[in-house]
Amino acid sequence: MKTLLLMIFLMSAGAVAAQKKSAGFEVAGRNFKVPAEWKAEQPASRMRKAQYKVGEAELVVFFFGKGSGGSVDANVKRWLGQFKEPKEKLGTKEKEQKLPGAKITTVTAAGTYMSGPPFGAKVPKAGYAMRAAIIEFEGGPVFIKMTGPRDAVGQASDAFDKLARSPFE
Repeated sequence: MKTLLLMIFLMSAGAVAAQKKSAGFEVAGRNFKVPAEWKAEQPASRMRKAQYKVGEAELVVFFFGKGSGGSVDANVKRWLGQFKEPKEKLGTKEKEQKLPGAKITTVTAAGTYMSGPPFGAKVPKAGYAMRAAIIEFEGGPVFIKMTGPRDAVGQASDAFDKLARSPFE
């Protein structure tokens, strides 16, 4: 019995250690590099291809395939609609960058984030921010969104940009 418990403990410890450090993830045939200090988490839904804890913030990755997931404008509008305040009061910044074989649209906003499942009850989170990217590849768009306290998202902003550009390095 002790041997079985020891094996379970060691396997659990190995799984936790593997979650704490992650070199990255692969989606849409592309390899994305993630900072070692970001903690990989089990995706909370089947729609999520990867999920990370970034300090106090959460980063999620979605990929639905070619021709799926909606347009850039529709997703940006939906993401901004997850805040209590109107777009004009969120300090929204959008930037588009063309890279070989892809286009990246990034969005930044801050305000009261209405956290919760798409069709469920929402919990207002004042002082939150969002950093998001839509990377349009030939095989379909990859959606990356980080939300959390404004300071946490701000501190991870440069690393977020590196993540979004990492398949091109």
